[in-house]
Amino acid sequence: MLVQTIMTSSPITVSTSALVADAAKLMLDHHISGVPVVDANGALVGMVTESDFLRRGELDTERKRSWLMDLLGSPGKIADEYVRAYGRKVEEVMSWPVTAISPLASLSDAVKLMEKQNIKRLPVVENGKLVGIIARSDLLRAVYETLPTAPVSAADSEIEAAIVSELKKHIWSKNGFIRVNVANGIAELSGTIFDERERLAAKVVAENIPGVQSVVDQLVWIDPYYGVAMSPPETPVA
Repeated sequence: MLVQTIMTSSPITVSTSALVADAAKLMLDHHISGVPVVDANGALVGMVTESDFLRRGELDTERKRSWLMDLLGSPGKIADEYVRAYGRKVEEVMSWPVTAISPLASLSDAVKLMEKQNIKRLPVVENGKLVGIIARSDLLRAVYETLPTAPVSAADSEIEAAIVSELKKHIWSKNGFIRVNVANGIAELSGTIFDERERLAAKVVAENIPGVQSVVDQLVWIDPYYGVAMSPPETPVA
């Protein structure tokens, strides 16, 4: 799936000359945590997010330094912190440069960037112009829209073959000790596993096969060191 498939087109933006107060109101009014900053030609030049409002003089949360830190600190860095704490225009407090992505990039690439940069949204740029934005909420919506909501009918033999085929694809189940039997849409998993975490993974495999109504877990956990059957660990009580 490509970024352009789920991105929000024509996203809300602010200009570099916009007031910080106006940007904050825009984010509050639209229930968003960040907006792209564009110039007069629509080119992306920065981002302003909730994190840019954490260290503000109005809140008395600006960074406070001891005389020793002031003495040892870089004058340029201290000046930059002052601007971010007291700046009145978006261009003075925005974050830049900005990580962006192409609309033709894969969702996998977008997620990797978001994880690597620890960011919640990615501006989408094409030919130098901002054309959209992809946020975590867009990914959440895509998950919801792609997950099946209605039960699917399938022959037991087809379901069983599909589960076996899917299990063979994964290194944790390639040992072939997990057996599958399907009757009336109920998938029974039996045999042995050598890591308790394989139990839930096998159940998830079965649950994702169209036609499965429920999964019965008869798997036996064998401790690879002692070679004996072990009881599964109890689920913690909240």
